[in-house]
Amino acid sequence: MISEEHLYAIALRECNLIGDINFIKLIKVFGSAKNAWENAKKEYRKLEGFGQKIVSDIGNPLHLEFAEKELKFCENNEIQITLQHLNELPDLLSECPDAPAILYQKGTYQHILQPLSIVGTRNMTNYGKQFINTFFEETKSCDFISVSGLALGVDKEVHDQSLQYKIPTAAVLAHGFHTMYPAKNKKLSDRILQEGGVLFTEFNSSRKPDRENFIQRNRIIAGISPATIVVETAFGGGSISTATFANSYNRDVFALPGKITDLYSQGCNHLIFQNKASTISTIKDLISNLGFNKPKEKIEELFPLSSTTNQLSDNQRLIYTFIAENPQINLDDLAQQISLPTYRILPIILELELLGKVKSFSGRQFVAI
Repeated sequence: MISEEHLYAIALRECNLIGDINFIKLIKVFGSAKNAWENAKKEYRKLEGFGQKIVSDIGNPLHLEFAEKELKFCENNEIQITLQHLNELPDLLSECPDAPAILYQKGTYQHILQPLSIVGTRNMTNYGKQFINTFFEETKSCDFISVSGLALGVDKEVHDQSLQYKIPTAAVLAHGFHTMYPAKNKKLSDRILQEGGVLFTEFNSSRKPDRENFIQRNRIIAGISPATIVVETAFGGGSISTATFANSYNRDVFALPGKITDLYSQGCNHLIFQNKASTISTIKDLISNLGFNKPKEKIEELFPLSSTTNQLSDNQRLIYTFIAENPQINLDDLAQQISLPTYRILPIILELELLGKVKSFSGRQFVAI
């Protein structure tokens, strides 16, 4: 239900220098957006770190006029306005220190389902598509809601597969609800709503899909879920920012490894190498790590494991043996014990991770699986 508080929240958030963090600071001092709107300018000294410049735009009647138009737009287009300070955001997202003060929503978000964010490049390869298709085939009986960014490539495939298997899906947009970007996905966005899914955006109807909005959007994709899967990405791809946000929120990140010569696997491999993501070695293990309920007992593995270490190279076997005998051994100790420099050990550990033999933890510690 839209209230007076929603009106003043939109007007306040529209003010210059009042971002999400300053917005919440105002609410903590004044108790509501309406009180902040009416009193912050004359009582700014109550606010730690606030000067006259920060509050100078609060109370501008043009922002209140904009907010009134925005409310009408939302009412006419069946858009819900959810406010962080009224505890209306998805639970995990509200815990993030930079959570959006306002989140616009079309459709239904099922709070009881576990969200799972899945992101990747717009230039998806057959390898990435195969992984997504296999993952959704094997999780079709699990209760979760997929989250992605409604871009082309990996995002589109995630939403498509969710719809195919009747899994609820949420799309987070980088613009207001007055438009759809890319336009090719307009029909897909309609299908998401028709099938009981949801569209989210923190941007009001005046905001276009500007470049900087996409990085800002990615923090919502990372923050809304306990785990993020990065399917394929190049160095510096947008999905890297999503993984970085997820790491900063203490969320799990999983990355699909690939050949070091494949452009759109290099970003994933680098996340794994830097211990910023866990390696996806098998679909079965991924489903288990996600804590999903009742997956199929028999799952055809994307990366089958060898039952013995006999097929390992000499250096692989040497390193694997030391890690197996010394759980959570760190890189420096490992290098000292086997008399190999760290720059030669790390590529071999990555190979062992890809084989599903070793798992790495923060602090460059390793265990045998």
